Amino acid sequence: MNVLRAVGAVAALGLALASGALAASPAHAAAGEYNGACGIGYEVVDQVAIGNSGTTFLAHNNHTGHHCAVTVRATPGEPVETVVGLKRTPDDPRHAVYHSGHHAAYAGPVYLHTAGTCVDWFGYIGGDNGHRNGTDCG
Repeated sequence: MNVLRAVGAVAALGLALASGALAASPAHAAAGEYNGACGIGYEVVDQVAIGNSGTTFLAHNNHTGHHCAVTVRATPGEPVETVVGLKRTPDDPRHAVYHSGHHAAYAGPVYLHTAGTCVDWFGYIGGDNGHRNGTDCG
C-alpha cells in the first residue's frame, strides 16, 4: 500500500492525516487483542473490526479525561501499512492525532484529551479500514 493510497483512505473516513501528539506505548498489544496497550487506567469502551485484518480499540481514562486508540493486527507478520487515528468530533480533521507506518503487529497508541465531547476514531490495515464517528460522548 503506498502512502498516497493510505492518505486517501484516511481522508475518506473524514480524518485528515495531520501532525499531532503521539505517545509511547506503556504496554504492548498482543496479536488481535487490546492487552492493555493504552496503559493503566484505560478501559476499552468500543472496538471496530478492520475487515479480517484486525481491530481498532477505543479506550477511555475516567480520571484524566483522555481517550486512547490502538489498531492491532489479527495476525502479526510482514510489516504492512497500519494506521490509527483519533479526534474530538467537533474539531477540524487537521487536528486528528494519528500513528501510521509499516508495522508487523500494531499502530499506536494515540492519546487525546476529550473531556466533554464525542470522539471520532479509525483504523487501517493494508487495505482494510474501519471507523466510528461521534462516539463515547461525555
